This record gives sequence, structure tokens and C-alpha cells, in this order.
Amino acid sequence: MEYRVKSMELAEQGKLKIEWAENHMPVLMLLRKKYSESKPLRGLRIGAVLHVTKETAVLMKALKDAGAEDVVLAASNPLSTQDDVAAALVEYGIRVYAWRGMSSEEYYWCINQVVRSNPDIVLDDGGDLHATIHREHLDLADKIIGGTEETTTGVIRLKALERDGLLKYPVIAVNNAYTKHLFDNRYGTGQSTFDGILRATNILIAGKVVVVAGYGWVGRGIAMRARGLGARRVIVTEVDPVRALEAVFDGFEVMPMIEAAKVGDIFITATGDKAVIRKEHMEKMKDGAILANAGHFNVEIWIPDLESLSAGKRLIRPNVTEYKLRDGRRIYLLAEGRLVNLVAAEGHPSEVMDMSFANQFLAVKYLYDNRGKLPPKVFNPPLELDERVARLKLESMNIEIDKLTKEQEEYLKSWTLGT
Repeated sequence: MEYRVKSMELAEQGKLKIEWAENHMPVLMLLRKKYSESKPLRGLRIGAVLHVTKETAVLMKALKDAGAEDVVLAASNPLSTQDDVAAALVEYGIRVYAWRGMSSEEYYWCINQVVRSNPDIVLDDGGDLHATIHREHLDLADKIIGGTEETTTGVIRLKALERDGLLKYPVIAVNNAYTKHLFDNRYGTGQSTFDGILRATNILIAGKVVVVAGYGWVGRGIAMRARGLGARRVIVTEVDPVRALEAVFDGFEVMPMIEAAKVGDIFITATGDKAVIRKEHMEKMKDGAILANAGHFNVEIWIPDLESLSAGKRLIRPNVTEYKLRDGRRIYLLAEGRLVNLVAAEGHPSEVMDMSFANQFLAVKYLYDNRGKLPPKVFNPPLELDERVARLKLESMNIEIDKLTKEQEEYLKSWTLGT
């Protein structure tokens, strides 16, 4: 079996991590148990470009147990791979091409190994797999049953591909499932972002001024956790007037980044766009300002501008690079500007990835069950799958909810009943 990981000697340690995740992902484990008997994915070839973490491992094992003939996995970020988990997956029969610290060339080489496996269904996080297929492998694109996309950034890229009339196969935007973005993006990223910042710096959040760029679901979660950790001020920067107004009504300060740059202690980007923090902002930051990114790509903090302002730099702690500016100020960049929660920590807690990856699993099954019936468009997950994940999650937490009576159901369907 072909694969490329850092060291197979790490496999036993990785198995323990995966076991921990399995114990905290009850929904996905229920689906895995159910479909390991009927094997609805029998014969399917699956190619995935996802963060290689213990939670991803549970998903990969579930897909294989459900009958997938070949499961090939590459990393969706050069620095997010948990090397021990990658090795453990190889022992389970998953072909993995991932190791922490890949160069850009190695990163795309790994993605191309996924493409070379001729997958029937592709899973992506960030859109690099989908983009590579559409840019370099159109012959394969015509054969693919469909794909999924895990994150906001990737959905944006796929919708652009669809808008240009170039999308070749149907894609389910798993990110748009309610049981994904309302929980993963908000509670998962909110907690794991600060987990990464604290592991990297060990600073005290209480009393600090935290600036959050972007108030989507990720930004909401980060701002909420900053407040919970005792930040003295939480400032939100936005370009969307509705989101900015929501941030105000949620009790946060809102101002342009050029003003926030003067007072912030910690800056966290979560926009999905490029150059959100750039030269004119860096020039106004106080000595010791900390920059962290929670967006998918390392373009939100514009590193070329930081380099141009600096007289020198050094790695002062793992995942903390100190930039010494020409005027003597110091700015600290975390995790090379990449996803701080995955580079400096372990990513989202297993409990929240349980729902995200249950959605991924059901999306793969839905695509396979409906092969040949869906046009090449970006689809939101069917509502019934979303509700199924939510009900299973509630059951796993021993939480019961009410049910509508027949009379209530009829009332909600009627237009004749009024005051």
C-alpha cells in the first residue's frame, strides 16, 4: 500500500489519540456501527483533503467500515497534521499522504496523490482539492460522482466556480449544515482558537484588549470566548453593515481596523479574505502586539508587509515568531499566520467535530445514493440529514425534546385558522 507519513513508529501513540476521539464522538460512532453491517458504500473510492487529526481519523475509519474500497487522505494545511494519527491510519488501511511541516510543493504533491487514486467522491476542506481537479484534471472531474466541502472558504471558492459555469460535479456544502456551522464554526473555533493562542504564548487574556476581524460564525465564537476569558475590551472590525450592527447589539465595540490597531493587544482574523491586517495597521500597533489567524489560509495577516517593516525576526517560542520592527517595536506572529487552533493546538474538540463529520459521512452516502441525479451545483445539505444529526446528538447527551401533537401539526399547515 502506497503512503507517505513522517514515521510509522508513531502509530501506537496515534491509536490512543483516535480512541480518545472515538469515545467523544457518539453520533459518528453510531453511524459507523449501523452502516458497518449493511456497507452502503461498498466498492466506493474516496479521496479526501482534510486536516489530519484524530477526529478526521474517526471519519476515515467510518467510511472504510461502511464499505469504501479505497480511502486516500491528504492534509488540507501544511502544518496541521498530527503525525502519530497519520501513521495510525496507515495501519488501519487508509492511504495517507501527510506530515507536519510540508513545503508548498510537497503539499500539492500530496493532493495530487489523492487525485491519482481516481476517487468517485471527494471530500475537501478549503477547496484546494476541488480547485486542483478543475484546474489540472478535467478528465477526472467528468467521472466524479460528487464532492463535499467542509469550510466557509471552500464554499466561497466553489460558488465562484459554479458562477463561472465551470463546476463539473455536484458538491454538498457541509459547512452550511446548521449542525455544522452553528456549532463547529462558533463553539469549536471559539474555544480552539484560544486553546492555540494560550498553548503558544501562555499569556493572560483577562485584562487584554482583543480585536476580532470578522463577525461571521467564527468571529462570533471567538468574540464570545474572549469575553468569557475576561478580556477588558473586545473589539470587532467588519465590512458588512448587518454583521457590524449585530456585533454592536451583542455588546461588542465596533470600529475600523485602523483605529483598533492603536489599542489592541491581541488580533485574531476570521474573515476568509486577504490582507485584513496589513502595513498601515501594523505601523500603528503597540509594542508586543500578538497576531493570530483563525481563517483557513495564511493570507489574512499580510506577512510580506510585516517582513518589509522588520529589521529582523526570530522564533522566540514554538509557534511564536518575534518581528523586531525598525523603530524598536515588537510584533508577535503566531503559527506563521496559519490556522492557530490547528498549528499550535489540536483543532476543535471531538464533541463538536462529531456533528461536523457525521454530516460529512451522511453527505457522502447521500451523493452515492443519488449518483447521476444531481446537476453540477453547490447544494446545502438536505434538512432531514441536519435534523437527524441533531436528534442523534441530543440522544447521546440524554436530552429529550417535545413532539408536536397531530392538532398542532394541522394548525401549522392551515391558512384558515386565525384570531
